[in-house]
Amino acid sequence: MDVQRSQVASDAKLGQSQTFKQNLSERYTFDRIFAIAAWGATGIAIAILIWLLLTILMDGLGALDWQFITSFTSRKPERAGIIAALAGTLWVMVVVAVVSFPVGVGAGIYLEEFSEDNWFTRLVEINISNLAGVPSIIYGLLGLAAFVRLMQPITGGRSILSGGLTLALLILPIIIVSTREALRAVPDSIRWAGYALGANRWQVVWTHILPMAMPGILTGLILALSRAVGETAPLIAIGAVAFVRTVPESLQSTFTVLPIQIYNWVGRPQQGFHDIAASGIIVLMIVLLAMNATAIYLRNRFQKAR
Repeated sequence: MDVQRSQVASDAKLGQSQTFKQNLSERYTFDRIFAIAAWGATGIAIAILIWLLLTILMDGLGALDWQFITSFTSRKPERAGIIAALAGTLWVMVVVAVVSFPVGVGAGIYLEEFSEDNWFTRLVEINISNLAGVPSIIYGLLGLAAFVRLMQPITGGRSILSGGLTLALLILPIIIVSTREALRAVPDSIRWAGYALGANRWQVVWTHILPMAMPGILTGLILALSRAVGETAPLIAIGAVAFVRTVPESLQSTFTVLPIQIYNWVGRPQQGFHDIAASGIIVLMIVLLAMNATAIYLRNRFQKAR
């Protein structure tokens, strides 16, 4: 019996050796080909990005001065400035951050930590996933119907408040999804330790889970605000104008933002407007980098505190 078993085992090993071929040289060749292709794709993307940045800097630095920053737009490119669009962008982004951060984080905390697995929760999760892929112009039409027309006595119609609320709706799915992912990354042992010490669910979430998940939540906020600051279609849909010669004074003021102003200048036939459009792109990138730097600083502070 033992002889038969050993014979069967040897036959099985022989059959396996005959059907399985290591062929390490071919595998290493495919691995090198894939690595070269990946590095090549990355290099091409970086080269195109560097080319675009250099083109913008060469065209825009000549017109970028203090007069350009502090002047209003004009029909003459040598007199046009960007102060109205810059102020409108800052106002709108403050509204977006103030509205979207507490609502998005609160919704993510509720869905991940407090909600039960029922049909309503599943319906909400499906809708959030679908809303993350909806084109931005649809949010603009929604903002036009809801905030500009239906809530006109509150928002003032085509105003900063309407634009900020529209962009807040646009980035809410991103913040909710990133908040839930950050909460899931916290080990369950932290939760059970808090419960073992006698804390209730809200105390565990507020004092243990949320501080540990805050760096991931702020990362999602950075990505969401980076998308919102460059959006143009929703604001055009709600009626943001391109020619504004006043700085916003309240949330119900008429406004324009940097992407719309840049789009307006790019559409002009004169070369001078194309140059100041490049200057506007530089200002927009500076605003974006400043926002991201602030959020990254806060994220690092939470990481050190944790």
